[in-house]
Amino acid sequence: MKAVVFNDSLKLVNDYAKPQPKKDEALIRVLMAGICNTDFEITKGYMGYNGILGHEFVGIVEEINGEDKSLLKKRVVGEINFGCMDCDYCAKGLQRHCFNRQTLGIWKKDGCMAEYVTMPVKNLLVVPDNVSDEEAVMVEPLAAALEILEQLHIKPFEKVLVLGDGKLGLTIALALSSAGLDVTQVGKHSNKLDITAKQGVKTVLLNDLKITKTWDVVVEATGSINGFETAIALTKPRGVLVLKSTVASGKEFNFAPIVIDEITVLGSRCGQFAPALRLLEQKRIDFKPLISDVYNVDNALEAFEKNKDKSSIKVLIKF
Repeated sequence: MKAVVFNDSLKLVNDYAKPQPKKDEALIRVLMAGICNTDFEITKGYMGYNGILGHEFVGIVEEINGEDKSLLKKRVVGEINFGCMDCDYCAKGLQRHCFNRQTLGIWKKDGCMAEYVTMPVKNLLVVPDNVSDEEAVMVEPLAAALEILEQLHIKPFEKVLVLGDGKLGLTIALALSSAGLDVTQVGKHSNKLDITAKQGVKTVLLNDLKITKTWDVVVEATGSINGFETAIALTKPRGVLVLKSTVASGKEFNFAPIVIDEITVLGSRCGQFAPALRLLEQKRIDFKPLISDVYNVDNALEAFEKNKDKSSIKVLIKF
């Protein structure tokens, strides 16, 4: 099968072995996959991963190795962390923190940028009929954005700043705004900020932003090593700094302001898919303006190059 593989270098492989579903796993024919900044970071050494890339996808279940066949022929998305199901975290539904987990396309599990992928049946969710393939691919980043609301109670009167106008920042701003919060998004590109502004988010260009400690909650989603320091400078004393970027870097930081201002730093990663699917089904967020390009798998390497373009937002690969 065709697959986008990173093994010290990025390549398109045309004869990768088709996976076989293990007990209680499904074989899924991938329809579409999304390129995430995490995929790009992996190509720079993040997590030391080698294998098929990708963790954002929508596909059709073609085979199930198990008794429950109810998902056969269904269009699905899948939660990307596979826990051991035998530890305290898994018992609490927190497989994404299981010490023995596998993570699709990121850690110990081939990803979804291939014609076929296998996943545990319990990780799969059916995509509503009124949600397009392009929207369904956005479920994983939308779930990651909504994870903030699972981790942190943001009071209705608190001011939230989302720092960054890439695909992650845009998704977070739209997700938090959909919850009725007072959200302002900061970025460098007016054309990208226009996307969230048209959906009710207040926006400010970075050059026009006053760097003052006036924000109750600051979400760092720049994908830049300098974004962390800027985020600290914007978070008010005893405020909360939410870190969303996964950036591979060895740069040293000055952590003194965090101690002096008693800032709470909250790491935030993966979220639950069901709430994200509900938002898409209810059409409370319009993701169509975020889709920059859709490439055929034969042109996957070009898609990765396009993803580096600052004018791009979300680049998808079609199988």
